[in-house]
Amino acid sequence: MHLRINGTQHEVDVEDDMPLLWVLRDELGLTGTKYGCGIAQCGACTVHLDGVATRSCQVWAADAVGTEITTIEGLGAPGALTAVQAAWLTEQVAQCGYCQSGQMMQAAALLAENPQPGDPEIDEAMSGNLCRCGTYPRIRAAVQRAARLMQEG
Repeated sequence: MHLRINGTQHEVDVEDDMPLLWVLRDELGLTGTKYGCGIAQCGACTVHLDGVATRSCQVWAADAVGTEITTIEGLGAPGALTAVQAAWLTEQVAQCGYCQSGQMMQAAALLAENPQPGDPEIDEAMSGNLCRCGTYPRIRAAVQRAARLMQEG
């Protein structure tokens, strides 16, 4: 099957019902997307499917055919960070870091849809992404900073 990931077409020989998470990690070596719970409750496996934040543990590989899949590896690059990535660094969000790729993917999708979210919108959008380290105040501050960075241009 053909999957378009981070702007590149990939041919993978997997079962139709293999979770996209495992295609990304095990077949393609894109390990930035993390396994957390396997039931779409923690957000560690969040990627974008056609720009929509999606839990990759619950998407079959066959269902991702024909979509544009973006992982944390495709969000930005060293020396060319997105506003979300730059804000995450400035606000020193990560502690253990395990959930952070999913957090950033969720935040990027929020800001693409709502470039000026208030605290209630940020809290609502990010509520499905769990952080065991409890960095929620820093996550909110980073989303706010990213929104300002995007406006500044």
